[in-house]
Amino acid sequence: MKIHLDSIGCRLNQSEIETMARQFRAAGHEIVAQAAGAELAVVNTCAVTADAAADSRQLIRHLARAGVGQIIPTGCWTTLQMKEAASLPNVLKVVSNLQKDDLVSEFNSESKIPNLEFETEPLARQPLPGLQRRTRAFIKAQDGCDNACTFCVTTVARGAARSRPLAEVIEDVNFALAGGVKEIALTGVHLGAWGQERGIHLRDLVKAILDQTDAPRLRLSSLEPWDLDADFFRLWENPRLMPHLHLPLQAGSESTLKRMARKTTPASFRALLAAARTVIPEAAITTDIIAGFPAETEEEFAETLEFVREMGFAGGHVFTYSPRPGTAASRMRGQIRLEVRKRRNRILREALAESAKVYRRKFVGRKMSALWESVTELNDRGWQMEGWTENYLRVRAAAFSPRWNEVDEVELVEAGEEGMKGRLVT
Repeated sequence: MKIHLDSIGCRLNQSEIETMARQFRAAGHEIVAQAAGAELAVVNTCAVTADAAADSRQLIRHLARAGVGQIIPTGCWTTLQMKEAASLPNVLKVVSNLQKDDLVSEFNSESKIPNLEFETEPLARQPLPGLQRRTRAFIKAQDGCDNACTFCVTTVARGAARSRPLAEVIEDVNFALAGGVKEIALTGVHLGAWGQERGIHLRDLVKAILDQTDAPRLRLSSLEPWDLDADFFRLWENPRLMPHLHLPLQAGSESTLKRMARKTTPASFRALLAAARTVIPEAAITTDIIAGFPAETEEEFAETLEFVREMGFAGGHVFTYSPRPGTAASRMRGQIRLEVRKRRNRILREALAESAKVYRRKFVGRKMSALWESVTELNDRGWQMEGWTENYLRVRAAAFSPRWNEVDEVELVEAGEEGMKGRLVT
């Protein structure tokens, strides 16, 4: 059967879709890049914002218009809106997040397709066709979350925190490496909670991957600041662990953080960054900020803006607050007008863009390694490559031959608006 896979939202969704691709292929199905001609489509949906929920619905309708006769929605939006998802055109069945791991095996069983043992898959790792071809593999280490951040619907959609066994994660890492990827990115809803139910810590998983695999580059996705301590940063003494930390702040005002039920304060966040920079002085530290959280006063917004400027982030994402049904924040008094939320978003984005420029300029004239993620032919001038340095700086450089999925030493010669211009070191 020809199957099309797509997802909206986070890296965890992408990791899950890649796992489904492996499982469908093991059962003899063909994964196709385009919806046209596909007999089945699986969509991993998102609900983190109202826009993400709308995009999820739109994608399902688009697949139906493209002629896909059977569609299986899963993911966060589907879990929260099972009836609405089932009512969309050509939906065969809906699968909640808690049933997602069995989606492929149950589909094969219901379709009377022999259900092969997934561990007998060939080791050749095939990327998803189309634009989703990647040089790094997103490896799901954890799912769910026990936090109660008042704005977050993901905790409702994903359920309680749970960790994948260390051996399973190691197996997935080795599988991806055998397929040729050069970078492993660990991901989860609350990655820093990995192992807590077993009395162990994320540091134990990171050490195991570094000790038991040959991963050339290991990167961690978003980490909640309260899960870390100064000792955690000693892991970066191993150069295979990429010097990039994504630490969601959400607000720089202590009173706003309390309404969000975040387990951090500006003071503790400041101390954590100082500890990280003591051990990894040139690390890229990026963050997430919510603009226009309910009851946020102009004074609280000013505190957040000042704190963002103080922290010297290497970049980040700013989200206009979006009330999500079922969350405590959606029921709070003092909902901010949309135009005010958007204005605050713009100001915060400008502040983060400026601090990102300052960070990039520090590396002009430096030599760093880059993993090339895309390659474009430049006719007689050779090839233009784009990729990422260890500290997650986007870099462009020209070469006489295509170097996709290769790691090269690059001299960074110019800091641009979005990234760096580099020159290959021969």
